Amino acid sequence: MSIKVKRWSGNPILIPNRENPWEAEATFNGCAVAGGGRVHFLYRAMSFPQKHDGLTMELSTIGYALSQDGIHFESRKQFIRPEYAWEHYGCEDPRVTKINGKYFIFYTALSTYPFSAEGIKIGLAITRDFESIEEKHLVTPFNAKAMALFPSKIEGKYLAVLTVDTDRPPAKIALASFQNLDQIWSPEYWTKWYSNLDQHVLPIKQAAKDHIEVGAPPVKTIYGWLLLYSHISDYLSPPATFGIRALLLDMNKPNHILAWTEQPLLIPETDYERYGKVPNVVFPSGALLKKKRLDIYYGAADTTCALASTNLENMIMNMKSSWIPYKKMERYPGNPILIPKQEHPWESKAVFNPAVLYDDGKVHLVYRAMSEDNTSVMGYAVSSDGFTIDERLHEPIYVPREDFEAKGIANGNSGCEDPRLTILEDTVYMLYTAYRGDEEPRVALTSIARKDFLARRWDWTKPRLISPPSVADKDAALFPEKINGQFATLHRLGVNIWLDLRDSLDFDNDNWLGGVEIITPEDGTKGSYKVGIAGPPIKTEAGWLLLYHEVTNRKSSRYHLTAALLDLDNPARVKAIADSPILEPEMTYEKEGVVPDVVFPCGNIVIGNRLFAYYGGGDKVIGIATMELSALLNQLIK
Repeated sequence: MSIKVKRWSGNPILIPNRENPWEAEATFNGCAVAGGGRVHFLYRAMSFPQKHDGLTMELSTIGYALSQDGIHFESRKQFIRPEYAWEHYGCEDPRVTKINGKYFIFYTALSTYPFSAEGIKIGLAITRDFESIEEKHLVTPFNAKAMALFPSKIEGKYLAVLTVDTDRPPAKIALASFQNLDQIWSPEYWTKWYSNLDQHVLPIKQAAKDHIEVGAPPVKTIYGWLLLYSHISDYLSPPATFGIRALLLDMNKPNHILAWTEQPLLIPETDYERYGKVPNVVFPSGALLKKKRLDIYYGAADTTCALASTNLENMIMNMKSSWIPYKKMERYPGNPILIPKQEHPWESKAVFNPAVLYDDGKVHLVYRAMSEDNTSVMGYAVSSDGFTIDERLHEPIYVPREDFEAKGIANGNSGCEDPRLTILEDTVYMLYTAYRGDEEPRVALTSIARKDFLARRWDWTKPRLISPPSVADKDAALFPEKINGQFATLHRLGVNIWLDLRDSLDFDNDNWLGGVEIITPEDGTKGSYKVGIAGPPIKTEAGWLLLYHEVTNRKSSRYHLTAALLDLDNPARVKAIADSPILEPEMTYEKEGVVPDVVFPCGNIVIGNRLFAYYGGGDKVIGIATMELSALLNQLIK
């Protein structure tokens, strides 16, 4: 069932008026609000080129129009214009909400020209009647746009949604709550809020090269808060595609996304959307709910205002098909737990992709560390509770020793990458990716006595290559016990996960890793093109629990984590695969880094009934995510 959105036949509903110089060039991105039995409409108006502060420029101000039906407008006038230094070069893109008998109009305030991130912030004008402005305030001390208040308090607080770092990508849509309305323009409030930005960001699906921005003020429905937003695909690598999308937020906890539209509601298709000051643009800016009909106001080609409508119930039912069916892993609030150390050259660029053992009552992390010349080695850290790092060694515990992991290209990636650890018969086995940079990556195997590992006597055996030459193979781990008397190894050959069973780990006479394919990209999330394991599988009564990553979006390679359940006696038989990811790149330290949009675990353990995944974020730092083991197993079984 698709969401049917119908453009109004009389579009565009508002066009430039050449008789008014202040709105002669463009009138777009309009926002409607009901009040007094009528519809008040605020919109961005752009003048013909004019002299302003000695410069010739098209000046944006905010216009006002009145309507009885929300379609036909009259009584147009200029309502908000630059008065203060923080808005000296223009006022753009209003969002208006009525609360406590007043209309709060947030807009983009421009204080520098040429326009730059430090001069693009949010302003606020407050009115009771659209006859006069009672107050004006600069809201954010940082780069931001597209802010709107929720039209009622939530759990006793005022709530707003805004877009942060719009001109310092990646942009983030976030929530802010206020005890009183005066906090909205408090610099002290925003400084503290911004210092904890990751805690406020909505986890909206987007690729690293996409751009998102708040569209209309949130609409209250019986299903939850409906938030229309702009999703611009490939914004940072044109040609970009502008689209209008929607989220459904929980009524009492709006930071929880219930559902979303998998595809855009609208993309530029008509002449008035494809041709104008900025071609091929549809940009949501307002919405009104009229019984069962949702009216969506949007800017078309940055030139005119247009209107489209859809049936709300049909839209929600369609969005329910993407309703999050599984619980996701919860991030440790103290993330990242490990970051690069500049005073240690061997780990000054990145620390990520940790293997983990839970042994002797402690959590042992062996993590990939990278120097500025992109050489990978292994570092060590230990935790008593699984979260807090008690100690981190000053020197690496494992370094490249063989020609097959030496640096083949100056300053290129090389070394010992992405370890996985398994204890078998009092021996700690480590499988890792050996890489020169000028040959395909291959799986290497080394080991150490468990007693030596716990005593930190790093007497590793001589590493051996165990995967075939000239074939990319990585993401390998041993099962923690033999299967029917045989050693079992998972590895990624090509783009698939393979299972190899063998009587010994000698790998003599070119007896390389192979086996059978057990999981392919087509088995999991739609759009995946590559899969690979996280840590070694975990034995449960329901089967072998395997966490594994999927890579989506061939252009930007977005890594997320999902899960599968393998048969205990025959792990080549996959009993279940999760329908949706359990961990996705959402936080800044995951979406940015050496490689953006990455969550990549190499280690997972169970303590009590809690599953821990230790992962690399953005190929730069290390984080922890957890969830109840039984909850994940129940979801897989169902």
